[in-house]
Amino acid sequence: MASAPEILDELRRLRARVPQLTGALAAGVDGLVLAHDTPGVEPEVVAALTAAALGVAVRMADTTGQGDFRELLVRGRYGYVSTYAAGGNAVLTLLAQDRVNVGRLHLEGRRAGARIGELVDAREATARSAAATAPVKTPPKPPAKAPVRTPAKPTTVRTRSARGPATTKARTTTES
Repeated sequence: MASAPEILDELRRLRARVPQLTGALAAGVDGLVLAHDTPGVEPEVVAALTAAALGVAVRMADTTGQGDFRELLVRGRYGYVSTYAAGGNAVLTLLAQDRVNVGRLHLEGRRAGARIGELVDAREATARSAAATAPVKTPPKPPAKAPVRTPAKPTTVRTRSARGPATTKARTTTES
């Protein structure tokens, strides 16, 4: 993923441009935190919830034929939570006060999401190309072990025994 300092710088610049933001978080689509500036909020929890909400939002957009996911806005009693696509591998989640200008929030959130997406996608492309050109190291083979010999089972000899003398009386009767 992109280096956290570059993303964190972008989050801080975004918070400076929109003073009503109370937090900003960049996360992978898998819910792992890339960078955050969220005082008073657990970033891991927000990232995990963002991934869950993203799954529902992507499914909703796809099912209704609205195309690829772009953004999600949740309005609560005390403010907004907005999530923006940030390239193919990340999302940007912003926390804002209730008095924020929602149009400005969307404008700045979309711009920052695009920038963070560029950072993340460029870093992933670099990592993929480096992995493709790197020689594949095979682990050394462990030394061969001598075969373990187990003692053979003793063979049992089975013999037939002769039958006893044939009985002459096949029936027995009892007198009552």
